[in-house]
Amino acid sequence: MDLKSGKLYWNETYHEEMKYPILEEDIMCDVCIVGSGSSGAHCAYFFAETGLNVVLVDKRDLSTGSTVANTGLLQYSNDKSLTSLIHSFGEEAGTRHVQLCLEAIRTLEKKVVPSLADDSDFKIRKSLYYASNPEDVSMLKEEYQNLQNRNFPVEYYSENEIGKHFSFFKAGALVTGNDAEINPYKHAHLLLKKAYQQGVRIFSNTKINGKILKDDHTELITDTGHSIRAHHVIFATGYEAQEEVNDPNAMILSSYAIATNQIANLAKWDEGMMIWETARPYLYARKTVDNRIIIGGLDERITYSEKRDSKIIHKRDELLSQLVCLFPELEGVVQADYYWGAFFGESHDGLPTIGIYPNYPNCYFLMGYGGNGTVYSVILSQIIRDLITKNCHPDSNLYLKERSLMKGTVG
Repeated sequence: MDLKSGKLYWNETYHEEMKYPILEEDIMCDVCIVGSGSSGAHCAYFFAETGLNVVLVDKRDLSTGSTVANTGLLQYSNDKSLTSLIHSFGEEAGTRHVQLCLEAIRTLEKKVVPSLADDSDFKIRKSLYYASNPEDVSMLKEEYQNLQNRNFPVEYYSENEIGKHFSFFKAGALVTGNDAEINPYKHAHLLLKKAYQQGVRIFSNTKINGKILKDDHTELITDTGHSIRAHHVIFATGYEAQEEVNDPNAMILSSYAIATNQIANLAKWDEGMMIWETARPYLYARKTVDNRIIIGGLDERITYSEKRDSKIIHKRDELLSQLVCLFPELEGVVQADYYWGAFFGESHDGLPTIGIYPNYPNCYFLMGYGGNGTVYSVILSQIIRDLITKNCHPDSNLYLKERSLMKGTVG
């Protein structure tokens, strides 16, 4: 799958990547992770702590799939609101999912990022979630009450309060606290480096061409004819997992983003808050550490890379126009130094998925689909770790693909 195209930004920000070899022998392990993006890198990090014999392989250079097109907004409340989650899955399960997202950001802040060799450009931020239309205010106020009643960090901004902090006025907005921004490409490489230093064997440019699936192990066959015999396999292959299992809860879209020239300080933009909106599909925006603005969105139901790529220039110009609508002071000075289009996965029910399939014994598919993929990777990789090492996790039923049969339950 051709995951992305265009002039990418994140790979220009980090040039200290370690080089990992191609697999050139037959090996055995307890756990084999397939994929080195955000999901695979977090799996490698958390499994490195277990003492198991762990191997990670990727068919590309590491972390150069969807992760290099990720825009690095981490939020505890994202695509599906707490209100909608409660309606879909019940009070306990809906609230627990949002709690897990908040805990994942705190895990990154307190444990993961400080343990790495360098900073992932991680910074705690607030998010402004504004009403795209006045009709959305009642929905925002209901969401505010639901979040506040459950002690999530949230404020409500009126139109006047928004105008005090930003160049634009909207009818209302939520301001959520303890969200964060990150450089997803740099972060994935630092996770892999840490895992490697703790004994995880890592191989790049090693494609899996075949599988022999047994009840007690899986044998993966590489494109050079070598084998990896593993007791457990984690397919952390992102949206490409659909080529393998075609989960009916998943859908693939095309999304677009730009990174501007270094003019973010010219915008009236309080506290560097991350910005998004109630419209669907939604626009989102954030600043970067080198004073750029990333703005993205304009999703379309396009599943062919040629058609996606044909729209990149038009989407670039539309995103620039939308940015100037929010921040008129940028007119005449802003340009898109980087612009790209990429495939993007969502789930119909709004939750990420751990796929366990009868015809794939001892295998797990980590599908962190949605606009909060990095946060989902933190959650799901720890759950899969515990399913393998302890045979249970209290929150696993939230994310197993059979969750539609268990509305309102956790654990």
